Amino acid sequence: MIFVVAAISTSLPTCSAFNLTYPAVFNFGDSNSDTGGLVAGVAFPVGPPNGQNYFRKPSGRFCNGRLLVDFLSCNFVAGGSTILPSTTPRTPFSFGIQVAQFIRFKARVLELLTNDDYYLKMIMICLTEVTDLGLILGTKLQKYLPLENYFKQGLYMVDMGQNDLDGAFYFKSEDQVLDLSQKFCQNLRLELRLLYGEGARNFWIHNTGPFGCLPRIIATFGKNESKLDQLGCVGSHNRAAGLFNTQLHDLCASFRDQFADANVTYVDIFSVKWNLISNFASYGFKQPLAACCGHGGPPLNFDSRIACGETRILNGSKVTESPCNNTAEYINWDGNHYTEAANRVVSEQVLAEIRMT
Repeated sequence: MIFVVAAISTSLPTCSAFNLTYPAVFNFGDSNSDTGGLVAGVAFPVGPPNGQNYFRKPSGRFCNGRLLVDFLSCNFVAGGSTILPSTTPRTPFSFGIQVAQFIRFKARVLELLTNDDYYLKMIMICLTEVTDLGLILGTKLQKYLPLENYFKQGLYMVDMGQNDLDGAFYFKSEDQVLDLSQKFCQNLRLELRLLYGEGARNFWIHNTGPFGCLPRIIATFGKNESKLDQLGCVGSHNRAAGLFNTQLHDLCASFRDQFADANVTYVDIFSVKWNLISNFASYGFKQPLAACCGHGGPPLNFDSRIACGETRILNGSKVTESPCNNTAEYINWDGNHYTEAANRVVSEQVLAEIRMT
C-alpha cells in the first residue's frame, strides 16, 4: 500500500485510514532530521545559540528548537549525511552506514531480549562497581528496549538526497548533477531493500526540499541574477531537486509493486516548503530567504566565512554571528536549516494532508 502526502502526481493510490500510531519510529537522514547523531558520532560541535528557543541549550539539532521529525515523531540520522558513501570529511554516516548501524542495533536488542537477561545482569554488575545506583539503573534498562515486534510494526522514516545533490553542484555542471540523480535513487532503493529484509514494512519517505532557496546556496550560486527564479532561488538546484523527487516517486511505486506487503508513504516536502516560501506572509513570516542567525544583513544575512554562534575576525573586525531577535519571523535559521517556527508549519501541512487522504 502506498500513500502520497502532497504528492507530485496522483498516480499512486491513497487510503482514507492511514495509521498514525506506531510502537516505534526509526529515522534515517541528514541534518534536516538529526537530533544529535553527528554530535554523538564524531563530536561535531553544535553549540549555542542552537536549541535556544525550546531546549534552552544545544540539543544536537541545527535549529533554534525542534525539527520536523520532532513534530512528526527518533533516530539513526547524522548531519551532513548522503545516500552515496561520503567522499568528503564532512561526515562518514551515509545512508548505508546508518542502515548498517540499525542492523547491528536490532541484533543487539534481540540478544538482550532472548539471552536470559545475561547482558542486563552484566551491565548491572559493571554499574554497581561504579555507583550504588547501579542496581537501580540496571534493573530499569530493560523497559527501554524495543520489543521484537516493534521492528516490523514500527515506522521507518527516510529523509535523504539533499546533500548528495548539494555537494555535486560544487564539482559538476547542472546536466552532470541531473545525470547523477538516478544513481542516488538506485542506492537508496538498495538500502530500503535491506531494511525490508530486516522486517521493515512501514516506510515514510521524504523527497528533498527546494534547497535552491537556502541562503547559502543563493549566496554561492546566485551571484548572477539570471540564475535566480521568480522567488529569488537558484533555479538549477531546484530543478535537480525536482528530477530527483520524480525519480524517488517512481522508486516508491516500484518498491510497492515488488513488495506488496510494504506500506509506503511518499511525502512531498518540496511542495510544502515551496508553498511556505511563496506565501510566507500568510503564515506569519517576514523573512522568506534571509538567515536568522547570520552575518551580512539583507537580503540573505549569510556569510560563508562564519557559522551561527561563532566569533571571528572578518576584514579586521571582530564579528559574532548572533541570532535575530524574533526567530518566529524567519523561515531559515542559519543559512542551511529551517527555524522551529518553519518546521512547525511544515509538519502541520504534512499531517493535514495525511488526514485528508
